[in-house]
Amino acid sequence: MSQRINYNEVAPRGVKALAGVHVYVSQTGLAPALIAAVNLRVSLINGCAYCIDMHSRELRDLGVSNEKIALVPVWHEADDLFDAREKAALAWAETVTHVATTGVPDSAYQDVSAHFDEKELVDLTIAIGLMNAYNRMAISFRSVPAAAS
Repeated sequence: MSQRINYNEVAPRGVKALAGVHVYVSQTGLAPALIAAVNLRVSLINGCAYCIDMHSRELRDLGVSNEKIALVPVWHEADDLFDAREKAALAWAETVTHVATTGVPDSAYQDVSAHFDEKELVDLTIAIGLMNAYNRMAISFRSVPAAAS
């Protein structure tokens, strides 16, 4: 696979705007490992090799075990490996990423609201939206994962 367009070079102001949202998310107080796990789950759903590679590495750098990283795609089957807050965030990431089919039901909102206050939930949803945007850029323009370069 070869890169179609280097969007960082073609539209630096647009990429910088996305980076500004990334900085915002990193300063929300949400745990970095939680955000990285959500980013990995969203990227797995979307099939973004570039971002899967990046966020797997990020989780390892944050001290998350290889076993836990490997089970992100099936977090709901991993018993107590993920705590209730992580499970709520991952479930929310799935329903928001699949918005066209899920419609983000009231039950999902109620479940996640038991673990995140309103500000945290908005920030988490911004993070999910941003990751979906990054996935679409990387997939569309064939960003090459670090492991494959």
